[in-house]
Amino acid sequence: MDWRTHEIENQVNELVDYDLFSTDAALVEAVARVGGDWFANTLGDYGAELGRTETWRMAADANRLTPELERYDARGRRIDQVSFHPSWHAILELYRNRGLVSLPFRDELRGRWGAWVAGFYLHGQIEAGTLCPATMTQAAIPLLQKEPALWATVGDKLYSDRYDPRDLPIRDKASIWIGMGMTEKQGGSDVRSNTTAATPVGVGGRGGEYLLRGHKWFFSVPTSDAHLVVAKTPDGSPSCFFVPRYRPDGSRNAIRVQRLKEKVGNRSNASSEVEFEDAWGVLMGEPGRGIPTIIEMAGYTRLNCVVGSAAMLRQALVQALAYTRKRRAFGRALADQPLMRAVLADLALESEAALVLAMRLAEAFEAGDDPAQRAWKRIMTPAAKFWVCKRAVEACGEAMEALGGNGYVEPGVMGRFYREAPVNSIWEGSGNVMCLDVIRAMAREPESATALLDDLAPSGGGEAPIRAELAALRDLLTGDPEVLEGRGRRIAQRLVLVAQAALLRERAPSFVADGFIATRFAPDWGRVIGGIDPAGLDVEPLLARAFPT
Repeated sequence: MDWRTHEIENQVNELVDYDLFSTDAALVEAVARVGGDWFANTLGDYGAELGRTETWRMAADANRLTPELERYDARGRRIDQVSFHPSWHAILELYRNRGLVSLPFRDELRGRWGAWVAGFYLHGQIEAGTLCPATMTQAAIPLLQKEPALWATVGDKLYSDRYDPRDLPIRDKASIWIGMGMTEKQGGSDVRSNTTAATPVGVGGRGGEYLLRGHKWFFSVPTSDAHLVVAKTPDGSPSCFFVPRYRPDGSRNAIRVQRLKEKVGNRSNASSEVEFEDAWGVLMGEPGRGIPTIIEMAGYTRLNCVVGSAAMLRQALVQALAYTRKRRAFGRALADQPLMRAVLADLALESEAALVLAMRLAEAFEAGDDPAQRAWKRIMTPAAKFWVCKRAVEACGEAMEALGGNGYVEPGVMGRFYREAPVNSIWEGSGNVMCLDVIRAMAREPESATALLDDLAPSGGGEAPIRAELAALRDLLTGDPEVLEGRGRRIAQRLVLVAQAALLRERAPSFVADGFIATRFAPDWGRVIGGIDPAGLDVEPLLARAFPT
């Protein structure tokens, strides 16, 4: 057609083609602060590569053209083959090639956990589904290191930075991925209610062979080279098993994929339902110690959930800022409108608070096991998972609204992030499970709770609202555990907010810490993002720091 009805103007595309690392002042500072400077060049290269238009396109393709299950080949042989779009492999390869899968565990370099957080955080701003196999594989490493016979066969393949997507026995692979099989139909988070049975082949015991019969309602990434699976030994106690995709003789293990889950988000990643028809596995640890094994693994995976949600929160902020600075309404840019500035400032405070908390958790995972560091890992990690994951859901919704109808339609990145955001609140324990974990950890280890609050006090710099909140938390924790359980969400929220306030006072510019403390401890804060009084905030430097114009 050689005619048109109007000129297209004042339309703003979602942000692509930018360097995720160098434009994030808080992240650059955090990496240096924890001693991760040696990884900064890699992060800089990775941030630039992730921000390329082509990488964004691959992320969109991987989520639009989702995994497909082929149960049988052309001649009726059962193959249970899951096919992914090439973009899935390309993006997963980017992550593995940067050494991020095993970075925290394969050496003792100072700042390795913070360096890993930064890489995971950058990747999660572009595509989150690929971080599922990355998380499970990473979290399996410290567990497998405790099993000498198994580690001898898989250690070098877990440490490998070479991406190997071939469907072959572990012995023939350059690198491998590990999945998880914990939950069943009847139990969900209540793993003790599992019914999958493990029968020993011979004497059994630690390192012994077993045959597993039963099912898993969520079996993540069924193409993984092996899964860690919870099943009950003959005495009825839950134990943890290493169940490879192939048996030692090279034949396919008897794990039958029933179907792939049709999920709200996380669509690039394959989650499945499976049945075990006497699947071969090896017992990890002592019989009946499956729950402690899960708890240890969950400590790592929950940290990943915190970082992944902080990443989505960050990208929501960046997209909202980039869009509103260029989109005009009522004679000026949206970002110059007072009410929009309140929303953007609130998002900026939320984002930096999530990052500083994630980095402090990383420091605890790298440090020794003194009471304070143990408390950060055992108490603050589930609290942070509860809070940061919840805030990411709301932030993604607000950022979508900042783009208006353009944010709600496909194609576009905001719809994908909005669908993705809830998964981290659900995976590895829902919000209520996290809060119960916080309360019970405090009840079992009151000295750790005290150590945590003591550790936060100096960071607050004598700030009156922080002092008052720490004192109130100390009083609360002396109460009846059963009463506290019902207040679990309030306690977890308050614990995270006071930690974020103290950390920002210690580590962020004063205008960030001042803004966070002034808003988060206001009596009417928290009902909706942007429901703050920006009059007392240094909004301009806050937004400039969040993302440069």
